Amino acid sequence: MYVFSLITFLGINMTNFSLSSPDFNQKDLIPKEYTCVGKNISPKLLWENPPKNTKSFALAIVDPDAPSGDFIHWVIYNIPASANSLVQGVPTESSLENKAMQGLNDFGRIGYGGPCPPKSEKHSYVFTLYALDTMLSLKPKAAYDDLQKAMEGHILGESELIGYFAK
Repeated sequence: MYVFSLITFLGINMTNFSLSSPDFNQKDLIPKEYTCVGKNISPKLLWENPPKNTKSFALAIVDPDAPSGDFIHWVIYNIPASANSLVQGVPTESSLENKAMQGLNDFGRIGYGGPCPPKSEKHSYVFTLYALDTMLSLKPKAAYDDLQKAMEGHILGESELIGYFAK
């Protein structure tokens, strides 16, 4: 009882917030369909058990193995708290029907840009879903750095899904 009360007092979230995809498993290869050598569409993503008081979600996909450092493949934010998934093939538009907004990836385009490592290199792709206690005041086409700054002090929880790809 004391531990629970202390955890509650400190505001530590003990949920099993999780992110997954029916298109690939954690630490598996991402199918070509979702890459630059395939259809280059976003995979379906599912999440469950978000922290209490979640007001919105944000998602970023980062390739930490890129030669120039972190390469951003997708920035999407202000996903409504009522959502528990993103459909396969999210349109590459700055504002979506559900009021979510998409930022610019490091390809210089809006929305999802699939894995596309240099030939003969296997890269990891980290999908990070953030549960936030607010709707962000970012405009569409925000950069990843802008998203990170806007989320400061508002992250209730996060969950990662990691996939790999090589040409």
